[in-house]
Amino acid sequence: MITPYIINNIRRFNMDQNGFSISTHFATVKDPRRYHIRHNLIDILTIAICAITCGAQNWVDVEQYGNSKYDWLKQFLQLPNGIPSHDTFGRLFSLIDPKQFSNAFTNWWQSIRTLLDQNHIAIDGKTVRSSYDKMMGKGAIHMVSAWAVENAIILGQIKTEEKSNEITAIPELIKQLELQNTIVSIDAMGCQTAIAGQIIDKQGDYVFSLKGNQSGMHDQIKMFFQDYLNSPNDFCHLETIDADHGRIETRRYWTNSDIEWLQGKEKWAGIKSITMVQRERDINNKISTETSYYISSVEKDVKRIANAIRNHWHIENSLHWVLDVTFNEDKCRVRKDNAPENVAILRHIVVNLLKQEKTFKGSIQTKRLKAAWENNYMLKILNS
Repeated sequence: MITPYIINNIRRFNMDQNGFSISTHFATVKDPRRYHIRHNLIDILTIAICAITCGAQNWVDVEQYGNSKYDWLKQFLQLPNGIPSHDTFGRLFSLIDPKQFSNAFTNWWQSIRTLLDQNHIAIDGKTVRSSYDKMMGKGAIHMVSAWAVENAIILGQIKTEEKSNEITAIPELIKQLELQNTIVSIDAMGCQTAIAGQIIDKQGDYVFSLKGNQSGMHDQIKMFFQDYLNSPNDFCHLETIDADHGRIETRRYWTNSDIEWLQGKEKWAGIKSITMVQRERDINNKISTETSYYISSVEKDVKRIANAIRNHWHIENSLHWVLDVTFNEDKCRVRKDNAPENVAILRHIVVNLLKQEKTFKGSIQTKRLKAAWENNYMLKILNS
């Protein structure tokens, strides 16, 4: 039996350290329904978050979760007409304005940003592969996310229909973020002069990967390092070696801040250094080498730049991999109207809650199972 003390804690539903509840943060999301409203919006949002936390893959799963946990849910939700049907869940999430939903999500996590040790934000995109709808002529959605590397949480996201539209989506995402004293790392797709200027205007720094989309600057920097790599002047160098499961990976970083010769640098706000990285992989005595190039607003700090380059891939390993493998995101068949984007945001909410729950040291998958088995642990996740 749940005690009055626990009930009171449940009613605080998801109180963060500043005292704001999920119901407060999502109050800006307007209920799109006009008539015959039998279920409260906050009840539906809460059940969906809990159900996805516990492994629900579709709206039928969400309804079944609600029915199986009705007695527990009823102690902190109103549920005036019981648990909504799967059709009700599907219809509502297809109608909710995803921009309002996404902004509410971002405001929620930005509200606790001052409590976080956040020196690096990685921005990258991921396609939700099964969200396409051939009948309606809709392609799969592509979600661009901002990932706080040190704290392993999503700070915000924005949808684009095609990967190439990351160029227009990233500036909209950056508008929502606080960047003071923070390094923003972006792969070559986001290496754009306007994005660099936007980050500098928000008092942040950037580390951008260079590839073919900036071929002129890429070729200049490649030639510079090839011609002058053996010169000791103005080079900062760092080497790291990692070994694991029969693989040895050596990374060598060279950074130079003497870039007066660099043609076109005046277009890049705050640019102060260029970096070359050599990655050498030895797998069972088979050696492969890869070289890449970067520009940055960080001056002559090879360790800080190297950390940003290396840790950028945390967004792949700690977010995209989790969404694919643990949440089966690429197999999700939710496709109607706004539902694919809204469900992607629901998954992001759950990832953040699970990442922030520290009392249990298990994997994300084990935490989800434990939440399904133990209502009190589900409560801890909601209040993490």
